Amino acid sequence: MAGSTYLTSDHARLAIYDSGEGFPILFQHGLGGDQAQVAQTFPDVSGFRRMTVECRGHGASSLGHIRPFSIRMFAEDVLAAFKDRGIDRLVVGGISMGAAIALHLAHHHAERVAALVLVRPAWTFASAPVNMAPVRAIAALIQRHPLGEARQLFMASEIAAGLKANAPDNLASLLGYFDRPDVVPFASVLADIAADGPGVSQAAAAALTIPTLVIGNRQDAIHPLVSAKTVAETIPDATFVEVAAKAADKVQHFAETQHALSRFLASKKIRSSVTS
Repeated sequence: MAGSTYLTSDHARLAIYDSGEGFPILFQHGLGGDQAQVAQTFPDVSGFRRMTVECRGHGASSLGHIRPFSIRMFAEDVLAAFKDRGIDRLVVGGISMGAAIALHLAHHHAERVAALVLVRPAWTFASAPVNMAPVRAIAALIQRHPLGEARQLFMASEIAAGLKANAPDNLASLLGYFDRPDVVPFASVLADIAADGPGVSQAAAAALTIPTLVIGNRQDAIHPLVSAKTVAETIPDATFVEVAAKAADKVQHFAETQHALSRFLASKKIRSSVTS
């Protein structure tokens, strides 16, 4: 996979990863993730050129100077990078935050989007959903306390206790935020994005007319199965697939996710949509 960079108007440097040949598909990572997370999730499919733009502060991309961070900002960054490469129409998708970015693009730039893929969406249609409260709590602790103390305070919280008992995979992922080398500046990204939303109302989602795949799993406090089902039930041409819980069996989870993505991208309605 070849990597390149795109420089935004405020000199944020975004890392772009590009692999395969065919119709372009944007597939974005989750909050705190990077292209490696996408590579672990996305299948090896023919006929598609998979591209990932690491969002500001993620992977090899810089933070830039604009504040606050938002899902709209990340979506506009992605769109600008694609316009710079001469790409006018594409399939959009992503994991968690990446799904919110994809949903934003599907509504606000509908003429450019041929199909939509939402994997373990953390947002439905509102800003600051309750399932993102643990991320907001971690960001606030990092911003107010020395790092070691912030971690101890979080581990002593009711939020952490609940996750330890019911969603240990989520807890492990959240604790990874404390280990980032850029943890203090990145706390602003966590705080702003966890308080944001995709900027798409339920009525707007119900008006989408593109083929859509929504993938959800159980045992996931940050990406509740009910959120995936709500989004799938709202978008008229959506297919919903429940895969094995990542918390229970990661190997099976990724295998089933890749299988669902492969089947969707190989379907006649997707092939028809990308050639129309």
